[in-house]
Amino acid sequence: MKILLVEDETILMKATAKGLRKSGYAVDCAADGAEALRQYALNEYDLMILDLNLPKVDGMEVLRRIRQQNQELRILILSARDSVEDKIGGLDGGSNDYLTKPFDFLELEARIRNLLRRHFEQKSVQLHCGALRVNMADRSVFCKEQSAALTKKEYGILEYLLTHKGRILSAEEIIEHVWDSEADLFSNAFKFQIHSLKKKLEQAGLPEGYITNLRGQGYKLAEPEELKK
Repeated sequence: MKILLVEDETILMKATAKGLRKSGYAVDCAADGAEALRQYALNEYDLMILDLNLPKVDGMEVLRRIRQQNQELRILILSARDSVEDKIGGLDGGSNDYLTKPFDFLELEARIRNLLRRHFEQKSVQLHCGALRVNMADRSVFCKEQSAALTKKEYGILEYLLTHKGRILSAEEIIEHVWDSEADLFSNAFKFQIHSLKKKLEQAGLPEGYITNLRGQGYKLAEPEELKK
């Protein structure tokens, strides 16, 4: 999943982005409110982590402008403003969650997982498709009882396919949500990663064709009944 991290404290921004990328998220960063709005207008994100004390455009104004045009984007306020009034103002202003600084990174991750599950109407941390099972909390993947060791990008592709199960997803859409915005859409990285993902799932016991490539349209997860045909 792709996150826009809006934070003006450079050290904190770099450390948080590094931790999120290590956990498998694609992360873009903005150091002020104006840059946050610019990146939001150019790219598609699954979630925004938003500081309030921002230069150029205040975080509450960023929140207000985004909510005027988009009610779906999940926004988590991460701020040193810790008064009850600030929290109420942020939540009433349209944020989906509010976490105060200093914070524990594991708690931030848990809140992100919770918001993304709600975004994709996923009530459990477990994702299923036939014999395939994925735990979003620890990013473990099982094909029946056989585990599959995936790279971060392979896992990101699989998780995105699972959270959009039943839809045909273009390569461009998957790349936009799994890679940072600087990624080259015309490189062979995506083809290599999805080929490797298919191979690893098959080696773990899934039948061939679990991830199907519909020429000229995109990719989708095959339903179990489709594989029996």
